[in-house]
Amino acid sequence: MLVTMKKLLIPVANFLGAVALARAEETTPTNAVFAPNAKLEKLAGGFKFTEGPTCDKAGNVFFTDQPNNRIMKWSVDGLSTFLQPAGRANGMHFDARGHLLACADEKTALWSITPDGRHTVLAQAFQGQPLNGPNDVFPLPGGAIYFTDPFYQRPWWTSTRRPQDSEQVYFLAADRRTLQRVTADLVQPNGIIGTPDGKTLFVSDIKAGKTWAYDIQADGALTNKRLRCELGSDGMTLDTAGNLYLTGHGVTVFDPAGRQVAHIAVPEKWTANVSFGGRDHRTLFITASTGLYSIRTLNPGANPAK
Repeated sequence: MLVTMKKLLIPVANFLGAVALARAEETTPTNAVFAPNAKLEKLAGGFKFTEGPTCDKAGNVFFTDQPNNRIMKWSVDGLSTFLQPAGRANGMHFDARGHLLACADEKTALWSITPDGRHTVLAQAFQGQPLNGPNDVFPLPGGAIYFTDPFYQRPWWTSTRRPQDSEQVYFLAADRRTLQRVTADLVQPNGIIGTPDGKTLFVSDIKAGKTWAYDIQADGALTNKRLRCELGSDGMTLDTAGNLYLTGHGVTVFDPAGRQVAHIAVPEKWTANVSFGGRDHRTLFITASTGLYSIRTLNPGANPAK
């Protein structure tokens, strides 16, 4: 997840993959994923760069307009600003308590935001050094949290050096105090999502052009690393059929076997992130550069807020 300049950092492999997807759009099947006669709908526009969509238990969708330092809310009543300033929030996800977890990379922090907009810093440093810039987040059912920590130079930072020695995934224990690094070999992790049973975690290494699956252990360790698909992604989400939705050039969907089963073009330079929302959780919300879009799906999202 990133501001506009991030697209300059997309590896050549991802770019070539995007070109191939663009050429295949007319023949890529979508009936296995999207509702019959489903069409992409633009809900709102005029943003500087949208990111981090996530849905509360009522079906309202919250997303960020990071360069404008605000968190927006899309509901049945329309569009409103939930929080501004918002710590330059990027990726977000609601936890089981109804608090909004936000990667507030203005000060390389992970926040927990209450429904009335008050925030608490959950993590900001590792081994005495600031984090690179928390980017995307996924909470486990028991309260523990995984987040990615790539390094993308931000115009609001004074430093131009990466604080950490690498860009990896972190695990914050359910006590919200114990932080540990749980990967060591990723190039630039970005999108992250897990299964609702808390057993499997998916991490996109956007710079390597790959998305990985891991088994989650009781102590937060990640084991049995395996390739899920040959595509990197900015953001990700998962439906109840096990289909994984990746972003970048539109939205590309992979089934549990890692086969591409759908692709939808989005008329923006970059598609940053996706999340299911709405009352029945069968609407896919898409944040793409200056706009917020939606499309109806056959399967509901796998991780509805409770």
